[in-house]
Amino acid sequence: MRRILLFFLVFTFFFADAQKGKGKKKAATKKTAVAKKGKKGKAGKTKTDQEEPEQPAQSVVEVKKEPEIPLNPVNSLSILNSDSPAALRHYRNLNTVKKGDSLISVKNNPVKYGYVEDKDIVRSMVVWEIIDLNEKINRPFYYNSDGLVASTKSLYQLLLDGVNDGSIKEVYKDEMFKDRMTKQEIENATKFVRVDDAYIERVNAGEKISEEEKQQYIDVYETKSENVKMLKIKGMWYIDRRDAQLKYRLLGIAAMGKDPASYALRGPNGEPLGNADELIDLFWVFYPSAREVLANAIVFNNKNLSSDLTFDDLLNARRFSSIIYRSENGYGTGNIKDYIPHDANAQLEESERIKNQILEMENDMWNY
Repeated sequence: MRRILLFFLVFTFFFADAQKGKGKKKAATKKTAVAKKGKKGKAGKTKTDQEEPEQPAQSVVEVKKEPEIPLNPVNSLSILNSDSPAALRHYRNLNTVKKGDSLISVKNNPVKYGYVEDKDIVRSMVVWEIIDLNEKINRPFYYNSDGLVASTKSLYQLLLDGVNDGSIKEVYKDEMFKDRMTKQEIENATKFVRVDDAYIERVNAGEKISEEEKQQYIDVYETKSENVKMLKIKGMWYIDRRDAQLKYRLLGIAAMGKDPASYALRGPNGEPLGNADELIDLFWVFYPSAREVLANAIVFNNKNLSSDLTFDDLLNARRFSSIIYRSENGYGTGNIKDYIPHDANAQLEESERIKNQILEMENDMWNY
């Protein structure tokens, strides 16, 4: 019995010792694996990673925007009652003023023409006239201001701006109002871009040209207010049976200026080629479609800058000087220069004769 007990104790001692040795081996194996992994990680770094220095953090410079000055609404469109020129220009463009706590539009609506039936027209005559902007009485059509004391533009600029922003849609190539003009056609009539031959050669050669170099090779010729020397108008004189009065109705208006393409036609010494001073009809506007734009455009008045006279008032009241160059009188196209050629004095006399004929239309009603 003692022998069996002794044998059991010896066997237990050896078994515990063996388990302890196994645990040490496992720990040693773990340490070796970790050490190998560490070496492998160090060795796995590329040369580039080892040589690349740490980049310092870039400092971000914050640009502080200046706070926008709020534009307080104005209660009047006069410079005398304004606290800020910027606010005055802003709300003048919007045609709004402050009344109480709300903004109210001060946009003008043109007075509508009365309805006229064909059977009420006793006599009528359609005439075409030229308004020479060099005459003193016609200067209001030609004036551009700084836009502060009085926001006025030339009539040509008003029409062109209205056509470009879409507020005037009835634009035609001639006074018969048959062929409409697109925005591209209007731009071609008022602007010409000339490209130098050297630029085309460099582009064909595949060279890259910077924007600054392009400006040296490209010339833009544009018809501006100072280039528009005359206006053409088409209107109808008629006698209304209902009130037995001679009246005038404006039908169309056109700006006359130099062809912008003629500016680019130069000789070897820079002299203009062809008839560069010849004026052409840039575009024709059917007047009733432009009344809303012109009724909100103030005419320059050298005696009163605060005057509220508009271009619509000026044209309908015929406050301008003009010369008749064509009328519907049965002589072909009706152009005076066609049936009285090569005689300027006789042409002016014919123009005056037509004016007197129009005035006599009303007098003839009362003569039996």
